[in-house]
Amino acid sequence: MVENHVRSALVPLYPRLRRFAVALTGSRAEGDDLVQHACERALTRTYQWQPGSRLDSWLFRIIQNTWADERKSARSRTQAPIEAATDEIGDDGVRRAEARLTLDNVYRELCNLPEEQRAVLTLVCVDGLSYKEVAEILGIPVGTVMSRVARGRLALADRIEASGGHSADNILKLR
Repeated sequence: MVENHVRSALVPLYPRLRRFAVALTGSRAEGDDLVQHACERALTRTYQWQPGSRLDSWLFRIIQNTWADERKSARSRTQAPIEAATDEIGDDGVRRAEARLTLDNVYRELCNLPEEQRAVLTLVCVDGLSYKEVAEILGIPVGTVMSRVARGRLALADRIEASGGHSADNILKLR
């Protein structure tokens, strides 16, 4: 019964899991592989999930642990620029092109941040998780999450503005 619940819940959660994995790895291809490995782990370990607890948090934690395991086994992993995995935005071509350029710039600069900052920014700013939820997923104190979010937001805003992008304040409400 638990296995069927986990299996059926994976499909609607997949875009969020993928977005987190891409943020961790820095590439779409590696993110897809990471999500696949994490889903395989989850399906073979459904007995570890506690019904009544948040399935998405459990899956984010599996992705985080799988990524850590993969990094340990492959010490010199290279990272390609992050590829945007977003829906098209806007009604007309000009707005769509501007939005795409802005998103590409944000993702490119996000990729240049340390992994720890990318992870918390993705979970807090993109997925809308609370600091407490992120702390539980990543296994770190809430204060560390707050610090990484603050430093990550400032660093991302500075990088976007330095690259000649639109004002980061308007893009992501970073400050």
